[in-house]
Amino acid sequence: MDFAFDARTEELRGRLLAFMDEYVHPAERTAEEQRARLGSPWLVPPVVEELKAEARRQGLWNLFLPDAEYGAGLTNLQYAPLAEITGRSPQLAPTALNCAAPDTGNMEVLAQFGSEQQRKQWLEPLLAGEIRSAFAMTEPEVASSDATNIETRIERDGDAYVITGRKWYISGAMNPDCRIFIVMGKTDPDGADRRRQQSMVLVPRDTPGVEVRRAMRVFGYEDHYHGGHAEVVFDRVRVPVANLIGEEGGGFAIAQARLGPGRIHHCMRLIGMAERAIELMCRRAVSRTAFGKPLAAQGQVEEWIADARVAVEQLRLLVLKTAWLMDTVGNRGAHTEIQAIKIATPRTVVSILDRAIQLHGAGGVSQDFPLAELWAGARTLQLADGPDEVHQRSLARRELKRFG
Repeated sequence: MDFAFDARTEELRGRLLAFMDEYVHPAERTAEEQRARLGSPWLVPPVVEELKAEARRQGLWNLFLPDAEYGAGLTNLQYAPLAEITGRSPQLAPTALNCAAPDTGNMEVLAQFGSEQQRKQWLEPLLAGEIRSAFAMTEPEVASSDATNIETRIERDGDAYVITGRKWYISGAMNPDCRIFIVMGKTDPDGADRRRQQSMVLVPRDTPGVEVRRAMRVFGYEDHYHGGHAEVVFDRVRVPVANLIGEEGGGFAIAQARLGPGRIHHCMRLIGMAERAIELMCRRAVSRTAFGKPLAAQGQVEEWIADARVAVEQLRLLVLKTAWLMDTVGNRGAHTEIQAIKIATPRTVVSILDRAIQLHGAGGVSQDFPLAELWAGARTLQLADGPDEVHQRSLARRELKRFG
């Protein structure tokens, strides 16, 4: 087996690592200082636009999209180590490279299922980084771990669809540059096939009846770099029938197509988060003394660092195998591995970050280190894109089928 990256991946890795060291990491503190002066958590610090311009200049742009017509044309296996690098600064780096959720998934949906007009009107400005977007699926009144529970209605009325419903944790909706929502709701709520009841439509943010009601916090964080997470109400919102993505009844299948790449992208970035945690653990361990000797000489600290290294190497191999399978046999053929990384990666990275926080003491839970915010993001991914328990149930059933 050949574990080496190909020449293009190595070349991009070198450029991206240099970009991170020269531009992204120095900008982290600058971005926070600028945001404090802006007076609103949703206004974008000027340094973010500077990073985006530099990333475009260096050709580090839209790396996530495998369609060469729209993106870099990288395979999942080629993109995996690059996404890991951006995970070391998950608030800034993905946005700087136009590889941040939820825009990535929305661009994939439009590229794969959108009409020519939809791609021209919405995909092209998203690819250019001129606008942002939101994906509206989760609802507060139902168990959204089962997407067939969605209650939002999308009703045909002549040449328009009328959308009525309430969503929450709608990523990206607080960003002032958010111009378009992809909304999932039911066009056939009484249909016999529960997975053919749903459809997806495009809803411009300025459409009458769209109310971005409030920002939802995540463990107290607003996640402003990704445009926050909002509660959004759709009160008899009318959009043209041409705003339907794909076909009526195709919403569930589109959602699954969207979530597959999203899950592996999250896991790739989580590994980068774990790598940064290990780096911070080591720096702290060699610079602090307790009870007469450096923390690095404490046996328990050594165990934490060693266990973290072993865990990250295991996860990386599993994620790379999954990426390779997605490239060679497709998302369906890699279904077991996609679920495996979705279960294992957030859980393991949360544990590593928890140890890193412990090693930093009070500093670990403060704003002076990125660990607390990284922990909040990693812990959330045990819920996002389907909670762990749903994936465990599905994976177990697939294993049991082999034994009748």
